[in-house]
Amino acid sequence: MSNKLQFRHELKFFINYHQYLILRQRLQSLIDTDQHTNESGEYHIRSLYFDDINNSALADKLGGLRERAKYRIRIYNIQDNIIHFEKKIKMDDYIAKIKEPLTRQMYDEIMAGNYEVLNVPDSPLFMELYNQMRHNLLRPKVIVDYVREPYVCHNGNVRITFDKELRTGLHSTDIFDKDLHPIRAMDENFIIFEVKFDEYIPEYIKIALQLEGLNRQSASKYVICRKFLKTNTWEDY
Repeated sequence: MSNKLQFRHELKFFINYHQYLILRQRLQSLIDTDQHTNESGEYHIRSLYFDDINNSALADKLGGLRERAKYRIRIYNIQDNIIHFEKKIKMDDYIAKIKEPLTRQMYDEIMAGNYEVLNVPDSPLFMELYNQMRHNLLRPKVIVDYVREPYVCHNGNVRITFDKELRTGLHSTDIFDKDLHPIRAMDENFIIFEVKFDEYIPEYIKIALQLEGLNRQSASKYVICRKFLKTNTWEDY
């Protein structure tokens, strides 16, 4: 699986609403809005994060390990036409992502505890998940829900996103539950601002963003939402 990995830079910042308005105004005159957005220039993301019996993904993040990984199922706009099982790999400031499409039937089987649907020898990711679920008891942990406002620049393959209204599903784990009402996981005045790129950020974008003046954070949405399920003091962050 490693020969398919393409690592990218990832920078994360917490910004307030005033900073968001300034940055958005600058970006809108420089680069394009992602083509998958709605008329408001946004789309909705809901992810179901998994962790094993030792809560390794949570512990590795809180422990600051250089290399770590998380597994999640992701959907958009609470629709089942696009469902992906993803593995996000982090190495220092670099990220890589591997994903495989799921059918709604496969999702339902996984949620019912039938992990045999992932026993697909032609898919390294599914086989990895299958073994993790059988041997390390990888299981659904928490729903992470937010609205994303994305911008793209083909020079440097730069992707810039504002993630707003971060919410957690608490103990619920069905991302298609029509009765699910996620609760706010972060102060509404704060937004997670992310910049991803391959080799470089064009100078005119650097000047517009003035990243050196922002408060850079290791902003894990999974960790922020997991804190609402905290049962041990080591889960503090």
